Amino acid sequence: QVPLVESGGGLVQAGGSLRLSCAASARTFRGYNMAWFRQAPGKEREFVAAIGLNDGSTSYTDSVKGRFTISRDNAKNTLYLQMNSLKPEDTAVYYCNREIIALRVNWGQGTQVAVSS
Repeated sequence: QVPLVESGGGLVQAGGSLRLSCAASARTFRGYNMAWFRQAPGKEREFVAAIGLNDGSTSYTDSVKGRFTISRDNAKNTLYLQMNSLKPEDTAVYYCNREIIALRVNWGQGTQVAVSS
């Protein structure tokens, strides 16, 4: 079973919204803080947002604060990222994984987000 499958990306105009989903295996998801990451062309993968295993806490990189919201459905082993007020600089491939580096599983294929100006 593939541990992580991201979906929901697409092409939107600046100011638009997208909702990303990450379907995970139970083994990958349950009991772990989860996070979203992104990789823009020519750049390294970077942290976007994280959420505690019981949805008790969230954290965001400064550039997305107030625009993105991370959430999780523990019954469905699914992670979400609601992205509003999108900007061209949000263009990237978005990935999900466990937050803690030492606990990460193999990366999925990601989902492409492209924001036009």
